[in-house]
Formats: sequence, structure tokens, C-alpha cells
Amino acid sequence: MARSDRLFRLLHLLRTLPAPVTADRLADATEMSVRSIYRDIAGLRTAGARIEGEAGFGYTLTEDPALPPQMFTQIEVEALVLGLAEVQATGDPALALAAQDALAKIVATLPERVQRQAAHAVLQVYRFNPPPPPPPTLAQIREACWAEQALDITYQDANGQTTNRRVWPLSVVFLDHTQMLLAWCCLRKDLRKFLLPRIGTVLPTNESFRPRRVPLLREFLAQMRGDVPD
Repeated sequence: MARSDRLFRLLHLLRTLPAPVTADRLADATEMSVRSIYRDIAGLRTAGARIEGEAGFGYTLTEDPALPPQMFTQIEVEALVLGLAEVQATGDPALALAAQDALAKIVATLPERVQRQAAHAVLQVYRFNPPPPPPPTLAQIREACWAEQALDITYQDANGQTTNRRVWPLSVVFLDHTQMLLAWCCLRKDLRKFLLPRIGTVLPTNESFRPRRVPLLREFLAQMRGDVPD
């Protein structure tokens, strides 16, 4: 691993692991020696990172030069914490981890007083009846949306009939108790909604629909708002 990548990884661990983080814990997480951790900590300090602590006690990142300074009001901090907690509660594992990491990066840029507000936010997310986790196909569908790449799927309708479809995935909508794919259906030659739990197999194709995604999604959202007839 390149030294720059190693230092970036070490900074990320100092942001996200409960402080103070011991050198042994950092060594386990990075699969490096404790001596290498001491050397990299010294390198980060030389580069401007404010890292409190010492060998045998642990380290705390109090000022991160890799991230620009940020300032949020107290209610903005509450909104960030609440929104990202909601993603952790309802997203697939990759999305939940991304929300956790994003919050750690944001908090690392805040002044100490605002960091304490984030750590002890007034608003919390808890669901007595949490929605079922998204199906494992969500990650593949999300990637296809970003890549603007057609997918071949099998889909079971409300009557239990299964059809094979080629779709252009546009967006995934999180509903109260499920997730829905907004897509252009090549079989029906129209915009369609597909509930993710009813999608069976998902196979990538070499067909690109770039740059159709944005205008098609705008049209679909306009239909859903009732701006134009269905």
C-alpha cells in the first residue's frame, strides 16, 4: 500500500474509532506493525494533523488537515445527525456504512463545541417496527443507475405472474416499508415502477442509455407530482 493511502486510512480510523485509539487497535485495523503506526502518527503530526495522546494511552484526532473547516448551526447539526441515522436504519449495508463514515468525516471538521453537540444530539432515530432490510440487489441496481447501464430483470407482479424485462434504471425510492425502482421498461416502452422485493434476478448488460437518465427521471418525477397526466 502506498504511504499516502496508508496515511489516509489511518486518518479515517482516527475519525471513526472510539477515542482514544490505541496503537495496537490501529495496527490490527490496518494490518501493520505497531512501530509503523508510531511512525505514521508522527508523519501525520508533521503534516499538520493535531493528534493528542501518546504510546500506551491512545490517540485522539482533534484537528484534521485533510478536511476543510465547516460550521453548522445547532439545528443543522441535529438535522445531519438525524438524517444520516435514518440512512443507517433503512439503507443496505453499504449505504449504512457510508452514512456512518460521512457523519464521522463531517464531525471531524467541526469545532470542539459543535462536535460535542453532534455527539449528544437531542434527536434520535428509533423504530419499534423497522422496515425489512433492502434486498441484496439494491447495490447492483444503484450501481447501474450511476453507470446509466440497462439491466435484465425478472419481475413478479401483484398477481404472481413473472416476466422478463430489460429496464433502464433511473432512481430508487425508499417508501415506508419497501423500496421502489423507477425505470424505463423496454418491454412496455414506458416509464414503470418496480417494487424491489418483487425483483428476482438482476443481470447487467452492455447497453448504455446515457445521457437519457436525467431527462427521463425529470419526466417521471413530474408525472408522480401530477404535473402531467399518467
